[in-house]
Amino acid sequence: MKNKIILILIFVYAASFAKSVSIELVSKGKSGYKIILSCSASHWDSLAAHQLQSYVKEISGAQIAIADDSVPSTEKEIIIGTNNRAANLDLSSIREDDGFIIRTDGSKIYFAGKRKGTLYAVSTFLEKYLNCRMYSAKVKVIPKRNSIILPQIDISENPVFSYRDIYYYETENDEYCYWHKLTDSDDKKMWGMFVHTFNTLLPPEKYFKEHPEYFALRDSLRVPEQPCLTNPGVFKIIVEELRRRMKENPSAKIWSVSQNDNYSNCQCNECKKIDEREGSPAGSLLNFINKIAKEFPGKIISTLAYQYSRKAPAAIRPEKNVNIMLCSIECYRTYPLETDTSKNSFTQDLIEWSKLTNNIFLWDYVVQFTNYVSPFPNFHVLQPNIQLFAKHGAKMMFQQGSGQLGGEFNELRAYLIAKLLWNPKINIDSVMNDFLSGYYGKAGKHIKSYIDLMTSSLIKSNAKLWIYDNPVNSMQDYLAPELIKQYNKIFDKAEKAAKNNSVFLERVKTARLPLKYAMLEQAKVIGEGDSGTFIKDEARSYKANPKIEILLDEFLDGCKRTGDVHVNEQKLNADLYVSRYKTMLSKIMKNPLGLFKPVKYLNEANWKYPANGEKSLTDGMRGDEDHHFNWVGFEGNDMEVVVDLQKNTTVKKVSADFLQISFSWVFFPEQFEISVSSDGKIFSDVSSMRNETPITKEETSSPFYSFIKNFSCSFNPTETRYVKVKAVNMKTCPRWHPGYPFKAWIFTDEIVIE
Repeated sequence: MKNKIILILIFVYAASFAKSVSIELVSKGKSGYKIILSCSASHWDSLAAHQLQSYVKEISGAQIAIADDSVPSTEKEIIIGTNNRAANLDLSSIREDDGFIIRTDGSKIYFAGKRKGTLYAVSTFLEKYLNCRMYSAKVKVIPKRNSIILPQIDISENPVFSYRDIYYYETENDEYCYWHKLTDSDDKKMWGMFVHTFNTLLPPEKYFKEHPEYFALRDSLRVPEQPCLTNPGVFKIIVEELRRRMKENPSAKIWSVSQNDNYSNCQCNECKKIDEREGSPAGSLLNFINKIAKEFPGKIISTLAYQYSRKAPAAIRPEKNVNIMLCSIECYRTYPLETDTSKNSFTQDLIEWSKLTNNIFLWDYVVQFTNYVSPFPNFHVLQPNIQLFAKHGAKMMFQQGSGQLGGEFNELRAYLIAKLLWNPKINIDSVMNDFLSGYYGKAGKHIKSYIDLMTSSLIKSNAKLWIYDNPVNSMQDYLAPELIKQYNKIFDKAEKAAKNNSVFLERVKTARLPLKYAMLEQAKVIGEGDSGTFIKDEARSYKANPKIEILLDEFLDGCKRTGDVHVNEQKLNADLYVSRYKTMLSKIMKNPLGLFKPVKYLNEANWKYPANGEKSLTDGMRGDEDHHFNWVGFEGNDMEVVVDLQKNTTVKKVSADFLQISFSWVFFPEQFEISVSSDGKIFSDVSSMRNETPITKEETSSPFYSFIKNFSCSFNPTETRYVKVKAVNMKTCPRWHPGYPFKAWIFTDEIVIE
């Protein structure tokens, strides 16, 4: 009995020793290993084999041969994917597509997975055991060593989300997607159509004139913004159009049948009846989508739960082949989404949808779309939000970033989100610190201090961090002037730390561009002063602030070194942004007669766009093509104001700039009229001009079409104290315009009196 126990102990010890024996993959630049592939290896297994071969050679100089599984077995083999060497390999831990194992058995190394799992196993191995990194599509870290010693390995991983898509410039590179286990260009071929498709399936230009009943009823008027989802003709046309498109693209699996990007859902009696019963406009939408889905049982019909349709219906359940694309566009990002426990919160909507279906595509937003190049401290909510989505059963994830070069911390955000989409439970601080030290070198710790200070300042302020905001609205919280000074001091330290490495220094300077952008935007509303757009010179005349002119040049230079940087979602590039800014600066006049003079509003402005309050029209601060700042808006009424020059003054010219963004219902005035008075009571007309600039339907299609026009009236020199300026509003949007019959806006920034 005693001898048996000793033998058992020896066996256990020997087995555990064998498992602990290290593996010498490469020794002094040589390797005795072969990579074994099946004779009928998949594309992904073959790609995995060649990736491993390539990286090992670059790391150590060792060329490991690739052979098929018909060659005789040897002791030292790296077995890739499914082949005759892996016949007895236990793959039961691979539960999901793209899941994988990395396992050693003595001196043999196994990489295996479902679908692309084997490729993902190799990239995980390279990162975890050989310390390789892919920080961006262009930045790889491949440490050199002539020997590679491995421990015994036994790991398996499965994705939490089956679809992992990130809208960033980095993810246009398939190699980056393979490394980070993301949805790549091949995966995206599964989509036949992708979001906001009603106008494509039921074109208003084709059907609205003859069949207005196919479209939404709003305030007793049919408008071509959304379809009427209870109209049988609409159903028939959309089914026929889908059949035609599916025939042209039979391999596409998912087809989006989804609302257009506006709020004009149909409110006819039939649609309203369903919506009221279901407690949400998602009722009539899902009722329609379910009928479509039944026509195409072999396809997945995806639809949006977005804005007006975000709230789940009370009773209607999506068909099994219906995918719900739930969007968080309205949400603030100061705190994790789950902290909002209100009845109408996004979290509550997610919970309600998850009770109805397990086929949820979660569309989240992770940048500031109105200002890609602006500080946006949301790093602290990335992980808890993604964990929330996983907790409530979302299987498909789309994280919408900037999609362009040069956005704030693009590379860092893409990197962190990619890691979280594979495993929401990672140590996010560890991953971030690894990135910062690898991407910025010694400056990384200062970048971390910058991120931490801005994040804590946001939380302390309790401000609402919104994806459609701007750095001006944050001047009282995380972008307050005193904090801007602190952030700049941190970046000074970061640049000093990176000064001996030109690559790291350039990356630090790129990371600083959003701070410079914030300063430029804030200068527009500061106006006069050291941080504003204009100052007084030695002669007490006004001029553009040289500091701002220098900052503009620095910003443009940095953007050009980075690439074709887009400042916002409308693809405003840095060149045009700076050009517009300089045009605005060029309008600063030395001694305008009306500067800082009091203004009386005869018709009330709409203070949704307050600029700087009642003084805005004579404060010297000009607007550019962005209507959010320095523009005073009048909704549905004329602009009629009186400027008090405070003494009799000779006047010969009055002008004002007006803005037109017809997409946003902002139009030039129909007429510009000037009258004068010495007593402020009786006014005499002196000049007027009509607007001759037509509105085109093309410019109505996008907010990118933004125009400024100067309306100017010259007249004989006249002695006067009071100047009345009237701009005649068209009152409602034109009948052909999508905004009809709603009120039209006019926007002006400054009344210039000479």
